[in-house]
Amino acid sequence: MLNRIISWSIRHRRAVIASSLLLALMGAVAFSHLPIDAFPDTTPVQVQINTTAPALAPLEVERQITFQVEQAISGLPGLKEVRSISKFGLSQVTVIFDEGTDIYRGRQTVMERLQTVELPSGIERPQLGPVATGLGEVFHYLVTGAGKSLAELRTVHEWVIKPQMRSVPGVAEVNTWGGDERQLQVVVDPVSLGKHRLTLSQLIEALERNNANVGGGALDQAGQSSLIQGVGIVRKPEDVEDIVISAQGGVPTRVRDVARVVEGREIRRGAVTADGRGEVVLGLGFMLMGENSHEVTRRLKVRLDEVKKTLPAGMEVTTVYDRTELVDRVLHTVKTNLFEGALLVIAVLFLFLGNLRAGLIVAAAIPLSMLFAFDLMLRAGIAGTLMSLGAIDFGLIVDSSVIMVENAARRLSEDRTGRSQPEIVQEAAIEVRRPTMFGELIILIVYLPILALEGVEGKLFRPMALTVMFALLGSLILSFTLMPALCASFLSRTAGERRNRVVEFVQRVYRPGLRFALRRGKLVLGIAGFLFLNALLLATRLGSEFVPRLGEGALVINTVRLAGVSLDESVRYGLEIERTLLRKFPDEVERVWTRTGTAEVATDPMGLELSDVFITLKPRGEWKRARTQEQLVRAMEAELSSLPGMRMIFTQPIEMRVNEMISGVRSDVAVKLFGDDFETLKSKAREIEGVMRAVRGAADVVTEQVTGQPILQIEVDRDAIARHGIPARDVLDAIEALGTRKVGMLQEGDRQFPITLRMDERYRTDAASIGQILIGTESGDRVGLAALAHIRMTEGPSTINREWAKRRVVVQGNVRGRDVGSYVAELRRTLDRQVALPPGNYVRFGGQFEHLERARARLMFVVPLALALIAGLLYLTFRRWLDAAIVFTAVPFATVGGVFALWVRGLPFSISAAVGFIALFGVAVLNGLVLVSTIRQNLAAGMPAGEAIEQAAERRLRPVLMTALVASLGFVPMALNTGIGAEVQRPLATVVIGGIVSSTLLTLLVLPVLYSMVGRRPQMEKREVGAKLESVA
Repeated sequence: MLNRIISWSIRHRRAVIASSLLLALMGAVAFSHLPIDAFPDTTPVQVQINTTAPALAPLEVERQITFQVEQAISGLPGLKEVRSISKFGLSQVTVIFDEGTDIYRGRQTVMERLQTVELPSGIERPQLGPVATGLGEVFHYLVTGAGKSLAELRTVHEWVIKPQMRSVPGVAEVNTWGGDERQLQVVVDPVSLGKHRLTLSQLIEALERNNANVGGGALDQAGQSSLIQGVGIVRKPEDVEDIVISAQGGVPTRVRDVARVVEGREIRRGAVTADGRGEVVLGLGFMLMGENSHEVTRRLKVRLDEVKKTLPAGMEVTTVYDRTELVDRVLHTVKTNLFEGALLVIAVLFLFLGNLRAGLIVAAAIPLSMLFAFDLMLRAGIAGTLMSLGAIDFGLIVDSSVIMVENAARRLSEDRTGRSQPEIVQEAAIEVRRPTMFGELIILIVYLPILALEGVEGKLFRPMALTVMFALLGSLILSFTLMPALCASFLSRTAGERRNRVVEFVQRVYRPGLRFALRRGKLVLGIAGFLFLNALLLATRLGSEFVPRLGEGALVINTVRLAGVSLDESVRYGLEIERTLLRKFPDEVERVWTRTGTAEVATDPMGLELSDVFITLKPRGEWKRARTQEQLVRAMEAELSSLPGMRMIFTQPIEMRVNEMISGVRSDVAVKLFGDDFETLKSKAREIEGVMRAVRGAADVVTEQVTGQPILQIEVDRDAIARHGIPARDVLDAIEALGTRKVGMLQEGDRQFPITLRMDERYRTDAASIGQILIGTESGDRVGLAALAHIRMTEGPSTINREWAKRRVVVQGNVRGRDVGSYVAELRRTLDRQVALPPGNYVRFGGQFEHLERARARLMFVVPLALALIAGLLYLTFRRWLDAAIVFTAVPFATVGGVFALWVRGLPFSISAAVGFIALFGVAVLNGLVLVSTIRQNLAAGMPAGEAIEQAAERRLRPVLMTALVASLGFVPMALNTGIGAEVQRPLATVVIGGIVSSTLLTLLVLPVLYSMVGRRPQMEKREVGAKLESVA
């Protein structure tokens, strides 16, 4: 089959070349439509359910809302995990489905279940979060205005900016954070109500019943139909003041008689400050799931420029975070690596082939294979990211073409028979077709284990494996079609005749080394075995981590203060942090802004005691106080450590959101403590925190605040209300009015604003003033609230986190100065010894290392399976297990160099490094395959064993060195690059380079020794048996 393909390609070479150009055009078109992003989206299929209850405390939110929602969604098909968070005024339940679940089907089933939830009156129905993922937050902008109030800024954003930004294609949601949400407040004084012998319930009823429009159907008259409309809606504050509550003796009592109608604001659950200058409004653009982040962000920027023209005078909108900056930086790193790698590969080809035409023919396989891969990537829905494009090594791609073209050039230069050039090229291509095809298939097979990865690690590395496999498939097809056609058309018979001084020098050095190795075979094998054992020992000391941290060019500081802190105090803290950073790091920090509390749509719910300080950094070349991001973090930590009453965790924007959406935590390692009693959870969490801090490598260790939220509890005294004949609802209405009780909407043109009822400020100063609120009885008497309820100060939870309806507290931290795997192993041992948990309490571990353990367990199964497939392919190549085993020794000896390279560079074992080892095994086996195939050909031709081995090693020195050099040098830019995103690629490249060095030495020295000692015996026995049979005959 392969012979016919090669022959056909040479006979119809013009058609093959034309077809290749068409393929290149299709690939170019596919690349122009390929989605581009910085990083694969690793967040699971999940749906957020948000329910707001502006005045409810966390315990009541849990009891009245969260529990009801959790019960409703239990038992959904494909349900993987349920997490919830109950905070002041907010319930959020996160529903995580199995991988592969259609997000829209998942949202539909959740919504159907939510229809069955019955919530107390006054609480809005649960709403689903935007159809976005952890990487969906692609665009931040600030709304500012000199002399403008926060209410004005918020109103302009809600009614001018946001509608225009939401209409951008690919945008799932535009969120608002900070500012004052405008309300029209009816501020009531119970004394005034008492003077008019009215109750608070009557005022509420009047406000709710006097603000509506209705339809009365249609009136048919004289053949004409007119619509009937009743208009009673309020359009201005004066309309609210004029609402009649009651009338006695024909004299009406209006709202203005018992209350003041004033401009106010909703209870604030969040705030934003920027650059140390004060509060602003932050807009956040969320990308629709599955969209191209680069394109969506570009559209948002274009639309924002248009929006600026429509703003009122004195208002400004400025972009502070733009995902395209990160994408462009990462793509610059990828482009640099690929371009420099391609240059190095082409330089090696020219150097060793010693012929411009041969070098250009092989180099043509690079862009054509990539364009072939782009076409398949687009069809498979794979985005162009750091992981999918960044791990491509052009050296691997051209391996098969190198072998084919080198053999054709050599055969053309050696031929003295006068045959035609196409005939010689065909013979040369057929000669190496088997090792070439099986070599490429082996490299393809070693990537199969990566396709078996699941969860986060699967989403990270599957696109990379598929991209490499697509490129290799294209390279394999080209090596059997285009390469023979180009060689037959353009290679000259003198392609290999000119002296190649580089190859001659290498052969002069190699020849005595090979002969020494063959003479001292046992010594060579002993040294090789010693190195392998040392590598195994060294591998146990490397440590482990999931994936190296990707430098995003931006930092986030999660700050934690004491529970119960006011929003104004949190804002003051945020401003102080911003001013400190801008003052101390003028050459490193470009902009800084702080998000406190929760946004309008609670995509990232936090309490008022929590803030995220976002820092965009200047280009690293301008830095003066640090050279790396880690050094900068330590310097910032030292400068901010003097601020009292605050704890900090340093992370990055994407890293923070992805970690939080995957496991509900924001750090590398989290210990989740489950139980029911808050005091037990609190005390045991303190013990766990102490243990975590004591383990070497711990940084930013914090415990979620469970209790500490001051609560003024007003408990209705049922005996007292029974004596006075007052319903409990009247007492609760008065308590609810201390916050804001929504009683209608104010319509101003297209804009709507809530109308709320609120108690006068003089009743909101302390517990004693609250106790003076008067409640009316049916007889017209007035009784103070203190006589109808028990008023006391208590302490309650500030936040209640649950998983699978079980309360939990998280102790979390980052790991610095050591690998995550060894840190968690030591932490587990220490916790088992030092922390005793009561019955019913248990711990679970979360964070990044979770993915490492799962990936490691998966690889432990599928890598041996892939190696077994390689061994099977080797057997199919040689039809002899002994030869297959000799070539297979390249795998352990390639490991030697990979392990030593990681150790020298101080890199732990990670999934990136594991992928490097997988790629390495294919290259190592390919070189051994080519050499053993040549030895077998020599033996089959009747050559003595020693001469056959030496001659094969010398003849294959050039292709072996070429394939090794192009594969390793293609990764050199990746290993040395320090740009954004290079951290993830560095372990992979380091492993491949180190492993190729050791595997090449094996192929050139150890493998001939092995074959001379083991592999030649059966061949010699066959020849001896054949000679005896001939003599007998």
